[in-house]
Amino acid sequence: MRELYADVIVDISHEKLDRPFQYRIPEKLMDILEIGMCVTIPFGNGNRIIKGYVTSISDTCNFDPARMKEIAGLGEKDVSVEDKMIALAGWIRKNYGATMIQALKTVLPAKQSVKQLEHKYVQRLIGREELIALYGECERKHQTAKARLLRELLNQEIIPREWITSKLGISASTINSLEKAGAVRVVSETGYRNPVRVKTKEEVPNKLSVNQARIVTEVMQDFDGGERGSYLIHGITGSGKTEVYMQLIQEVIDRGRQAIMLIPEIALTYQTLLRFYKRFGDRVSVMNSTLSPGEKYDQCERAKRGEIDVIIGPRSALFTPFPNLGLIVMDEEHEGSYKSEAAPKYHARETAFEVAKLQDAMVVLGSATPSMEAYYRASLGEIKLFELNERLTGGSLPTVHTVDLRQELKEGNRSIFSRKLQELLADRLARQEQSILFLNRRGYAGFISCRACGHVMKCPHCDVSLSEHGNGQLICHYCGYTEPKPKICPQCGSKYISGFRAGTQQIEEKLKEMFPRVRVLRMDADTTKTKESYEKILSAFANGEADVLVGTQMIVKGHDFPRVTLVGILAADLSLAAGDYRAGERTFQLLTQAVGRAGRGKLPGEAVIQTYQPEHYAVTYAAAQDYQGFYQEEILYREMLGYPPVAHMLAVQIYSQSEERGTELAGYLAVRVRNFDQNILVIGPAPASIGKIKDIFRFVFYIKDTEYNRLVSVKDMLEELLKSEKYPETVLFDFDPMNTL
Repeated sequence: MRELYADVIVDISHEKLDRPFQYRIPEKLMDILEIGMCVTIPFGNGNRIIKGYVTSISDTCNFDPARMKEIAGLGEKDVSVEDKMIALAGWIRKNYGATMIQALKTVLPAKQSVKQLEHKYVQRLIGREELIALYGECERKHQTAKARLLRELLNQEIIPREWITSKLGISASTINSLEKAGAVRVVSETGYRNPVRVKTKEEVPNKLSVNQARIVTEVMQDFDGGERGSYLIHGITGSGKTEVYMQLIQEVIDRGRQAIMLIPEIALTYQTLLRFYKRFGDRVSVMNSTLSPGEKYDQCERAKRGEIDVIIGPRSALFTPFPNLGLIVMDEEHEGSYKSEAAPKYHARETAFEVAKLQDAMVVLGSATPSMEAYYRASLGEIKLFELNERLTGGSLPTVHTVDLRQELKEGNRSIFSRKLQELLADRLARQEQSILFLNRRGYAGFISCRACGHVMKCPHCDVSLSEHGNGQLICHYCGYTEPKPKICPQCGSKYISGFRAGTQQIEEKLKEMFPRVRVLRMDADTTKTKESYEKILSAFANGEADVLVGTQMIVKGHDFPRVTLVGILAADLSLAAGDYRAGERTFQLLTQAVGRAGRGKLPGEAVIQTYQPEHYAVTYAAAQDYQGFYQEEILYREMLGYPPVAHMLAVQIYSQSEERGTELAGYLAVRVRNFDQNILVIGPAPASIGKIKDIFRFVFYIKDTEYNRLVSVKDMLEELLKSEKYPETVLFDFDPMNTL
């Protein structure tokens, strides 16, 4: 009879996961045992029976079979937080493709030798009236940094020094100066605590609107009735989604449960966190990339011991080991950063549903521009949909002007700025109001378009744009279709056919040429190489130190500047040319978010969308802020072409040191998939959009099917094949990819 062996880990800690022990699988467990299961095993010289977890199963024995011990039996199921984390790792391994070790390292925090650290805080020493007087004096003397700190201390008596220096952009000398004046003092404490601290719970919950209250009531009625549902809150910018989240979290805490609040990394601002700290006090903590591994581990330990009720953070916060989780909230659920780009390539949204199932919790998603996946599931009734259609501030959405750049060119305007945008910029400068100029550069690299008519060179087989390569060829990175780069536009015959060249620095220079006295801040990859610079630019703009903020998509993600009354979107359709089936969705989301930055205060706002494709549905619906219209049109394309969420896709990504071997393996694997199941569609293989990085050649092919589980079966087959034939190449799997390779 065939012998099978299992690798078992006995110490559930991150740093010992690479040291499994091998055991023989007894006949009684042959057809039962699966990766991720809890087992009991004889361990050590005394063969004491302990608990372990299966990380892999094979027919290869790595030791002397005569000395191999046998698994004693199955362990008790789901008796601890650890068991649930192991089960989750098993689900991730199965559904996203990775080793069990990789999946476990994703869900378990790295244990660190945690030493005591010194935390410093700045505490105000003077009364409120004296502080206001000092603030006014600093304003008159143009001591902007001092004024900025004093303004924060008006709202909060004690603030972490690290936040002041890194997030508010205030130097140590400024703090020392105020300390010498007797206005503040720096206090120190040792030991691990919350990464952000407030002195007391100060915020009284805002009274909910009728619609907000209805959402909270319906969700909690389901919860109290034993139903663990999934919900989507589709609310326009400024409609009060955060207040609904906080009230739902409060309700869950009142019932003795805990909550996870997921927000994209870019939204982790001091102001956002402060709202939660003021509401929930010391029972809330944060998990993000600014914490050391030791601090992350410490937060997980505190959660496990029941010392905190709420954790806030990006996708990794999903794996916080709460013993009694009741709610997972996922704000801005459409954001691409919720998908991991490293193996295992899990998506936080789908993983949140699995965590909720394991933990008997519910999931609430929220966005002004929901992902196609979430809205599609809502349309099928799998997720309950709520709508918030009014701004709580009472303000209205901005007036939007769409400018056809083809017409501008015909009428002799070759500037980056349309005449309408120039006119409105001059008006805002005269009125001392602020403007944002957003350069939509996503997907710009390598695509070719006509400046006269807006035509983009596309693949006839895949309906994505062709990318320009250095050899003068245009290539599709889905199927490999190739054609030479044209010298004139095939649509209108114009010679103005080329790639897009403008950058944020060029825009800043042109702006200063047009308006010599304008104060400009630029925010892009060059000016934000550190997290501190990112926050300093935003703080400076929020404090009125510039008239115009120029930047790429990082400036349109959830920031709230009340004095901004104009948003100019340059090259709005650049992202439409990305060689990616999600191009229309991403463009609509980016434009809607960008337009939503204008008029968020009491002053009315305007937005200018500059485009070569004013008739494109993503542009027209974004200008009208019409999500429903966009969704109905986009879902038709997805249905016709078999793209997610109507069908599913699996990207098989091959990385090789040899171009010849990589090409050969990609072709071989694609053939094996076609032979494995002739009913599924295989596209490619083709070189990746960037064919070589650091001397590693990259190839990809795509598999489409309406059934996710069939794609999982294909992945399992390929994993077995790669394991048995032992290729030196790296092969990764990406289900429903957010980005093309």
